[in-house]
Amino acid sequence: MLLTPEQEKIGKDNFNESIGVSRREFMKGAAAAGTGLGAFYFGYEKLKGDPVKVAFIGTGDEGNVLINEHPSDYMEIVAIADLRPANRERTFTGSHPVARRGLNAVLGQAKASEVKVYNNHRDLLKDKDELGLEAVVIAVPLNQHAPVAVECLQAGLHVLCEKLMAQTVTACKEMINEADKRDLKLAVGHQRHYSVLYDNAAHMAQMGLLGDIKFIRAQWHRNNSFPNSDAWQKWGSAKQEDKDLLTKLEKSGELKDLGYETARKLIDWRLYNSTGGGLIAELGSHQMDAASIFLGKVHPLAIQGYGGKNFFGMEGVGPESAWDDDRDIDDQIFVTLEFPGKSHPTHPLNIAAKKEDAKTQSHERDVSVVTYSSMNTNRWEPYGEAVFGSRGTVVMKTEKEALLYKEASKDSPGGVEQRCWVVSSKGSGPVLDSYETAAPSAAANTAQQGMGPKISRGYREEMEHWCYCIRTGKNELRCNGRVAMADAIMALTGNLAMAHKKRIEFKPEWFDPTSDAAPETDPDIVG
Repeated sequence: MLLTPEQEKIGKDNFNESIGVSRREFMKGAAAAGTGLGAFYFGYEKLKGDPVKVAFIGTGDEGNVLINEHPSDYMEIVAIADLRPANRERTFTGSHPVARRGLNAVLGQAKASEVKVYNNHRDLLKDKDELGLEAVVIAVPLNQHAPVAVECLQAGLHVLCEKLMAQTVTACKEMINEADKRDLKLAVGHQRHYSVLYDNAAHMAQMGLLGDIKFIRAQWHRNNSFPNSDAWQKWGSAKQEDKDLLTKLEKSGELKDLGYETARKLIDWRLYNSTGGGLIAELGSHQMDAASIFLGKVHPLAIQGYGGKNFFGMEGVGPESAWDDDRDIDDQIFVTLEFPGKSHPTHPLNIAAKKEDAKTQSHERDVSVVTYSSMNTNRWEPYGEAVFGSRGTVVMKTEKEALLYKEASKDSPGGVEQRCWVVSSKGSGPVLDSYETAAPSAAANTAQQGMGPKISRGYREEMEHWCYCIRTGKNELRCNGRVAMADAIMALTGNLAMAHKKRIEFKPEWFDPTSDAAPETDPDIVG
């Protein structure tokens, strides 16, 4: 959604105004808290006792982002493990002045020098007792999420695994059952569950300020059509020492034992079906997760879509570097999900209402639609989600901004240039109304202060809460294995729908960790 700077400013003010009024006392408390907003928003406390001793397994781009954001009051990094020498080196020296500063900068060189370094997770696990290791953060290629996580859980370690949870739903269930069996904390890195911005936007939707949400449009578009512009193609720019070592491991068979067919597929893992999950797993899973949050964390009803290799690997279409591209994954995907509305027979609110009142009506046609697109040849719009309600629209932009616009009504104008606020309406709860002032009110300013001067993407907060739950034993993780498995089911079933060119209805047993049923083995899909 492309807007002028003035229209964006109005949208930001409208969002802050509405949150500042609808959550007045809460936002005052958040503003007064000043620091530690994650703890205030998500209900955990400053850690009592020693920080949790943690190792990071996988220190590529995402692993180093997490290391950069790690909460030192809650977590002590005692070790790292990575197959690639270059990754191990940059974990200390850094590779980005803001997002990946490196342990020398984050901890100081003296403290960083105490962090043990391992070539792989198995060598790390052998020393777990010597290290006093309690937990691990896993940020390896997708096909190894479950194998590494299960080995760590079996070693008695708590796990925070990057998303997507696993490459199959069966593997997700194995992770959950291993954690349950040992009473260990299994968290998965869908960080929007710990974003104060998304928390406030979801609160707005749940209050009914947006009205009836019938459509959510999500996209994550990029343009990799220029020569050598695809950030997922790393083999050509990889350091020679990495290539030489991994090729040696490939020839010896050790690399295959660790889960990778070739050195190239380890480095360019996002491009291959044997190691990754494609655009819907790496990007779209975040936004399917967000859509579910806005709709009340409900499970979807069905999914369909189109995916294709429409640019890479097609001679004559793009630059020469794109013609001989051997990726497996699609470079353009477009999917549609159907979610139950509040009066749909499967919606939890309707089920609860039916128990209270047998006369409550169910409507199978009460469906909310979510579309997701990801393509490699155009990035005209920023990534994010637009939530379209009967009373208003919220636009989530790059996880950093939220814009609110009111729908026009009989007595009140709306649109992208209309300022609005919240008023009480008898019988229908709070509603948006328009007003003429050109400046945000004190409530809007309080809301802005309550979300902090810099919007957090939630990495630090998810790690804080995970460590808090480890120390206290509380089962309060906002993105635990069961929540994360639902996100994986959406993404992985989306891949199946595109591959088999069919509309697939989700089955309740897929979401049950105690059931062996899974979409990848369902005879209605693959049989």
